[in-house]
Amino acid sequence: MGKPFKIIKEKNIFSHLRARRSWVQAFATLFTNIHLPNFMSGKIYTGSGKKMCVPGLNCYSCPGATGSCPIGSFQAVVGSSKFNFAYYITGILILFGVLVGRLICGFFCPFGWFQDLLYKIPTKKFSTKKLKVLRYLKYVILIVVVWLMGVFLVDNSGIAPPYFCKYICPQGILEGGIPLALTNPTIRNTLGKLFTWKSFILISISGLSIIFYRPFCKWICPLGAFYSLFNKISFYKYHVDKNSCISCGKCSRVCKMDVDITKCKDSLECIRCGECIKSCPTGAIFTSLSHGDKFKTKQKEQA
Repeated sequence: MGKPFKIIKEKNIFSHLRARRSWVQAFATLFTNIHLPNFMSGKIYTGSGKKMCVPGLNCYSCPGATGSCPIGSFQAVVGSSKFNFAYYITGILILFGVLVGRLICGFFCPFGWFQDLLYKIPTKKFSTKKLKVLRYLKYVILIVVVWLMGVFLVDNSGIAPPYFCKYICPQGILEGGIPLALTNPTIRNTLGKLFTWKSFILISISGLSIIFYRPFCKWICPLGAFYSLFNKISFYKYHVDKNSCISCGKCSRVCKMDVDITKCKDSLECIRCGECIKSCPTGAIFTSLSHGDKFKTKQKEQA
């Protein structure tokens, strides 16, 4: 008989972060909206920090926002009358993507955390596996709404509004529109059809998030679409040891993003939440950070 398999546990900072993912998400949300007194005064922070882009989807108009949303910033540059390529913003997005891919969606996006909290509400849950075709919608939104419409649908002065932020993004109404309307009478008196429309989108996404896991991330978010393009090449990746895998299917069953990591370890939909790693009974799933440790441990076992 061969030697029984030995579970090799990953020991690095990311293993500890995965075990406390909800707390990491909460801290990331607080850190990107640290100017809490502004929620009471109804004012938006406009300091030098707003020149920097935060990694997740976080509205610029949120009273407490520390920095700028990368999607909003990109649209602001693309839609300006003096448009040239958004080098800084695109560079920041590429940097985040190359480093960790969609890990940002799983750990550092405030709206992702908001959906996670809604999904915790006890009620019947539904799978999205039969709705996989909808995941391509976010790429259409990224290319058409965020980029092309900003370049070609401009007014007489050559300026285009941030179409995604203005007409689609529910984060804007959640973090910006509603808090400002509650505390600022001037803004409250100017609310109209657009506020009603965005509120409808927010309510719809919120309702779907209770019964479906992260519908906005799966089907709509252009930022997630952009980061997903780097899942195959990012430094932080997931790996599967085929020799240790016993094909039990547990990783596939626990994945709420409808990913079977044993078939596609670099899936564009993987947000690297770590649920598959925690569920694996043989420790066959591991990350780039633990790859060397796992290899060394195996060498010692075989010696």
